[in-house]
This record gives sequence, structure tokens and C-alpha cells, in this order.
Amino acid sequence: MNRIIECVPNYSEGRDPAVIDAIVSAIGSVPGVQVLHVDRGEAANRTVVTFAGAPEAVVEAAFRGSATAQERIDMRLHHGTHPRTGAIDVLPLVPVSGVTLAECAAMARRLAERMFRELGIPCFCYEAAAYRPERQNLAVCRIGEYEGLQARMADPDKRPDFCGGWDERAARSGASNVGARNFLIAVNFNLNTTSAELATEIACDVRQKGRKGPDGRWIPGLLKGCKAIGWYIEEYGIAQVSMNVTDIQATPLHVAYETVCRAAAARGLRVTGTEIIGLVPRCVLVDAGRHFLGADADEATLVQTAVQAMHLDDLKPFDPQKKVIEYLLKETI
Repeated sequence: MNRIIECVPNYSEGRDPAVIDAIVSAIGSVPGVQVLHVDRGEAANRTVVTFAGAPEAVVEAAFRGSATAQERIDMRLHHGTHPRTGAIDVLPLVPVSGVTLAECAAMARRLAERMFRELGIPCFCYEAAAYRPERQNLAVCRIGEYEGLQARMADPDKRPDFCGGWDERAARSGASNVGARNFLIAVNFNLNTTSAELATEIACDVRQKGRKGPDGRWIPGLLKGCKAIGWYIEEYGIAQVSMNVTDIQATPLHVAYETVCRAAAARGLRVTGTEIIGLVPRCVLVDAGRHFLGADADEATLVQTAVQAMHLDDLKPFDPQKKVIEYLLKETI
């Protein structure tokens, strides 16, 4: 089995095709790296690029993409709906085959150190690469977002793991969150409303963190291993529950979908469709197909059942051959 890792950086630019093309070109310039998918979101002003290959090549490609993003993106001018701390907001390494999560964590730490040393980009290390236990949670690294970064960098207890002072380069790039994790599903559930407030209420109902009760204590949500927020997407003219499913064994996609549907119905709303951001492992759609079909079948039937049942093509066409990791990597693994 070949040693393969995946990298899924999120860049704080979704509106200028020239910037995105330059970043993708830099990533693809490394021999042995396969760019699998580019998911550009204009409303969130954010682009997710997925690429894979041998570990050393992927790490080099991640660095080159970061260098180009630093040159082309000025965070002082950035506005978007998604939480972010920098031009390269998150940069996770994901084991695919022949590589452990611990190995990816070690690579992520070295990459973060190099990004600061050579490019001057402050870096937090998160999830499996975290130096501090609390920074295993990406939300902790993002506290205050870009706008609060200068104050955090002046605090020894809150500053990034790799950083200097607040200079021109730091102000331009913001801070990157570099880490290692297993596969997660980034998914938006479309609602038949324009109310971001209602979407947020549903997100609080379902996410593991839940919401604060009247006494200030947190009341857990319904779904383990899920983070969620609500927002309005002008690009589509709808509100969405935007979710990261970080534990796909604890909460399969079809369980998340049905739970959000019930939470929406309890508030007089409907989920009209599902938007998967980036790529998903094959098992996610196969398991969902079995659930909705109520029986086993050939893989193509199960995948198509999942697409139809969760309305994955509600906002744009959904082609499994371009959205399933294993289908794109079938000649590599």
C-alpha cells in the first residue's frame, strides 16, 4: 500500500478566480501531488482545496500554496461569513493510507514552524498536532478571529505556537491553524428560510456543544462529534446550518441529516437539501444508501440513493465521481 496523505487547506478568498488559480497552480507544481477538488464559496469568501499524494510532496505543496496565498491575500481587506484567523485559515493533514495520524501531526508541526520561519506567518497547531490540550479544539484557536489576533499575540498565554510581533507580514497574513486530523465531513443543510437566527437555533439544537441555559451552564446538543453554526448565504438566498462532522463513526452523515430535519421541523421549517463542501469518503454515501434504501444493493445504487434521499444536488449538480475521495484516488492508492 502506498503512503498517501491528504491536505485540505481553507483559504480566505472565494471571489477572485485569479487568486484561487494561482494558489492551485502552486500546489499542483509539486511532482506527485494530485489536486482532487477546488470548492469556491463566494458568500463565505472562502475556498477549500483538496489534494493528495506522498507525504513529503503534499507537505511541500501545502507550503507553496501558503506562500502564494500570503502574497495574494491581504486579511486587512477580507470580509466573509465564515470564522477565520488568516489567509490560510486552516491547513489540516489527513492520513489516507500507510501513514498514521501521529505521523501527520509531526509533519504538521514541522510545516507550521517552517511557515513562520520562512514566510512570517503566525501559526497555531490544532487537533492531533496541538501543543496545548485546549487547542485540540479549532474553535479555541479561532477565538477573536483575525480582528482579535493582534491582542492575542501580545498575550503569552494566548499567542500562536509560532509567532513574533505584530508586523506588516502578520497583519497581512493573519494566523494559520495547522494540524492533523482524520476525515471529517464539511456539510451545509439548506433551509426554507432566510433567517440566520432560526438557522443558529437549529445549529445549537444539534451540535455537540449545544447552547447556554438560563443558569449559564451548557446544555449539550443532539449530535456527538459535530460542530455547527447558522448563517444566511446571499449567493443562494437561503439560510443554512453549516456543520463539521468530526467523528463520522459516532455521527454518520445520514444521522446528521435526519436530526437536522427533525430540529428544523420542530421550528416549523424544512431542510430542502444538503451541500457537501469538499470531498467525502466512499463509506459515507454507501452507509447512507443502505440506511435510506433499507436493504443492501450494488454500490452505484446505494450512492445514488444517498444523493437522492439527502438532496445533495439541491444547489448544484452532485457527481460522485468528483466528490468521493476513493474514486478520485483509485489509481493512486
